Amino acid sequence: MTPGQSRLRRARAAARRRKRRQVGIGAVLVLALAVALVLLLGVPSGAHRDGSRVARTHSRRAPAPARPALSQDGLALHAPALKLAGIQSPLTDPVHVAFRRPPRAGLLFNLTTGQVLWQRNAYDRMPIASLTKMMTALLTVRSAPSDAPVLITRQAVDMAGSKVGVLPVGRHVRLETLLYGLLLPSGNDAAVALAQHVAGTVNAFVHLMNEEAAKLGMGCTRYSSPSGYYDGGNYSCAADLAILAHVDMEQPRIAAVTHTYSAVLPFPIKGGRLYLYNNNPLLIYGYPGVTGMKTGYTEAAGRCLVATAERHGVRLGAIVLDSTDPGTQDRQLLDAGFRDVYHQALPAQAPYPPGV
Repeated sequence: MTPGQSRLRRARAAARRRKRRQVGIGAVLVLALAVALVLLLGVPSGAHRDGSRVARTHSRRAPAPARPALSQDGLALHAPALKLAGIQSPLTDPVHVAFRRPPRAGLLFNLTTGQVLWQRNAYDRMPIASLTKMMTALLTVRSAPSDAPVLITRQAVDMAGSKVGVLPVGRHVRLETLLYGLLLPSGNDAAVALAQHVAGTVNAFVHLMNEEAAKLGMGCTRYSSPSGYYDGGNYSCAADLAILAHVDMEQPRIAAVTHTYSAVLPFPIKGGRLYLYNNNPLLIYGYPGVTGMKTGYTEAAGRCLVATAERHGVRLGAIVLDSTDPGTQDRQLLDAGFRDVYHQALPAQAPYPPGV
């Protein structure tokens, strides 16, 4: 090879190297520009090989539904009386309970702060049976003194379903006696008598119930009776019932009644006494720290229970709707809350009978 040919070959090789460098630099610039555009526009560039994009997608909290402006009865909806922190974010719940047959809906929450500890379908609207009487009790204690005489009407006595059962037509009964009859044996007759005393008629009282629900910010609740015996047009959800439980337990008269297992009360019949017993399974079986509050059952609603308890200054509420074992499930939820969130040792407890 002549010296001229050698110089020519070296020059050609150098040109090829320069061209490859230019192509490589151009490719890097194009890739960098594409990445910058993806980051700027927020457009996903495809799933990563390690699945991290998919994992982030599934770990995001579900957006909370837009808060309605009107209640279920078409009234202006106020701010909730208890703000439920963590609602609609079940993946962040600190309590996890594996039920064999879970309730259709439910909630475990701090009764004071509103912190949600466990939830299931918390905003699903469902029939609530005698949990309706939680609102009846609230309006009663806010409207009338404990010693007010309540006239017993034929309409009250003729109510079907659970009842006090010995109300004397045309006689007056002390209001507080009827409040116990409303909340312990869940008397539908007591509910009608109290509604008529407070508002004059049952229909007028139901209007007051829906007005109060709107004022408390209960956006998925509508009432059609003071007792809950009829399910048509009468429904709520676990989230709203938590708000109502908080407000109810702030009423000393309601708290005193729901904490009572049995009561002997003045009554205008032979012997002058009425004997009543609470049907709350947590009271019946002596759950440590139980403070209330209300059971419910109809075929449409299934078995329902709002249970409250306090230990070492911590107040919790547990709600199960349409449950096969409401007492057992509320007990499991409360135990898990006290133990796993507030690190309290659980006192010894006997097991509940099946189906409680």
